[in-house]
Amino acid sequence: MSGLETKNNLKEIIEWVLCILIAIVLALLVRHFVFTPTVVRQTSMKTTMEPGDRLILDRLSITMKKEINRGDIITFEKPTNADTNTNSDQNNPIAVYENEPTNIFSKFTYYVLEVGKESYIKRVIGVAGDKILIQDR
Repeated sequence: MSGLETKNNLKEIIEWVLCILIAIVLALLVRHFVFTPTVVRQTSMKTTMEPGDRLILDRLSITMKKEINRGDIITFEKPTNADTNTNSDQNNPIAVYENEPTNIFSKFTYYVLEVGKESYIKRVIGVAGDKILIQDR
């Protein structure tokens, strides 16, 4: 093998590696900011969505800071625990998120790849300024 062939082979390998890295970065950006696939795991949205249904979530609305309206279906991160302490203001419960990733790698895997992240899918029944009354039927 001549020196020119070796140089051409090395150049081709570098081009392939660069193309693969660019494709991975673009795929991650699209998945994080435009849309992402998911699977419904809960029964709380029955009959609209069943467990096992596959969805493509619109992330562009969040990226563009589109207003959330009554009736929209949204997803949000599952809280570590809901503040149900009897000492707290039960008229204003607070979701608590305690498992914040600490280093750059864990932040990347949690927020971008969403490894170990659980989310809820719900329909919006009220927006800012609305008062919601929950009664037994």
